[in-house]
Amino acid sequence: MSTAPRDFRIGVAAVLFASVVWGTTGTAASFAPDVSAAAIGAAAMGIGGLLQAAIAAKNIRRAVPDLALHWRKLVLGGLAVALYPLAFYGSMRLAGVTIGTVVTIGSAPLLSALIENMFDGARLSKRWLGGALLGLIGMLLLCIAESSSTEVFSGGHSTVAGIALGLIGGLTYALYSWTARGLMLQGIRSSAAMGATFGIGGLLLMPVLVITGGPFLASWNNAAVGIYMALVPMFLGYICFGMGLARIPASMATTITLIEPVVAAMLAVAIIGERLPLLGWFGVTLIICCLVVITVPLKFSRRQSSVMSGQP
Repeated sequence: MSTAPRDFRIGVAAVLFASVVWGTTGTAASFAPDVSAAAIGAAAMGIGGLLQAAIAAKNIRRAVPDLALHWRKLVLGGLAVALYPLAFYGSMRLAGVTIGTVVTIGSAPLLSALIENMFDGARLSKRWLGGALLGLIGMLLLCIAESSSTEVFSGGHSTVAGIALGLIGGLTYALYSWTARGLMLQGIRSSAAMGATFGIGGLLLMPVLVITGGPFLASWNNAAVGIYMALVPMFLGYICFGMGLARIPASMATTITLIEPVVAAMLAVAIIGERLPLLGWFGVTLIICCLVVITVPLKFSRRQSSVMSGQP
């Protein structure tokens, strides 16, 4: 019996778990307001990336010849990993937790699909396009609801800059998802592909952490935020994301992560005390519908499996 349906379910579950823990990052960062966005990003992705490389060291050493053959994708993925947290956390600081998360995560599926179409010739089904459209509409409603309740767009240029950083974050997120899956499709194990990619990104972020990370030592509260961000969302979350990428296409994985802004918005309401209008909850509902549309198990045939993997 084919293991494709089981692998598909495991992949979806792994990416969903990663998305949920990623959704906690904005709220967690709010507990360390004295720590800059650059420091938060460098600590979270930098330390988390190096930890991934450390636990995958054995598999990385075995995969060195294959990684060397595909060094362009590896280097591109490492650069994207290093840029992503700086853009993402900068976006949240300038435009707000919900807006920053929505723009970054919301742009990633479209950018990921464009990258796969341009470089892999992958075709996306009408089902995926319909689900992604629901998710994007939902995120747009979340943005509108959040802006109307907090008047976030009154921030002028800072909010515009935050949205621009969110788009850069979405592009870099889509890039490292695509490069990591590309390495896996060449026969490189998930742990080696993700460990090497995030290890490079982590190394690139270390100088940023050294320069900006002083406030983490100023209080136990700041230190606890840094430790949590590095170990749970970035380390554990990206291990699960790598498991998912090994089983489902990057475009589907990035679409599933649309649950992240939902989690971020709910935590902002429950913990930070933000209010989400009815329009925002309607947006949340649409995002959940998006997840149902794109992740409900389909009947797998050999042809469907080849299409999902981007093969002709």
